[in-house]
Amino acid sequence: MNHISEIRTVGVPVTDQDRAVAFYTDTLGFELLMDAPLPQFGGRWIVVAPAGSSGSSGSIALVPASEDNPAGVDTGIRMASPDAKTAHQHFLDTGVDTDELLEWPGVPPMFSLRDPDGNRLYLSQA
Repeated sequence: MNHISEIRTVGVPVTDQDRAVAFYTDTLGFELLMDAPLPQFGGRWIVVAPAGSSGSSGSIALVPASEDNPAGVDTGIRMASPDAKTAHQHFLDTGVDTDELLEWPGVPPMFSLRDPDGNRLYLSQA
């Protein structure tokens, strides 16, 4: 019996949830799906996802960083774009901490970027 049907949400530790929401929504263009107080968790339960997806292709929970769950990690999250080269230039132009665009024969263009806490995310051409 298969008890797991999908991967829904990946938590990313952040030191300032308001700053993280602004980055993920205003800079990356995600939509805010949930922002609920969760004092026992040390902050709020915040979920963002690519605009228009309603989280159906996965979402990111912006969780409060802690000693056991520090910010500034390689999240391993791979996102897709219809045009990685244009996205790369956009993020450079807006001051996002962005690595070089990698373009290898036979491999979709890709690059990595970091949120304000230094959490690494990846973007490749769909």
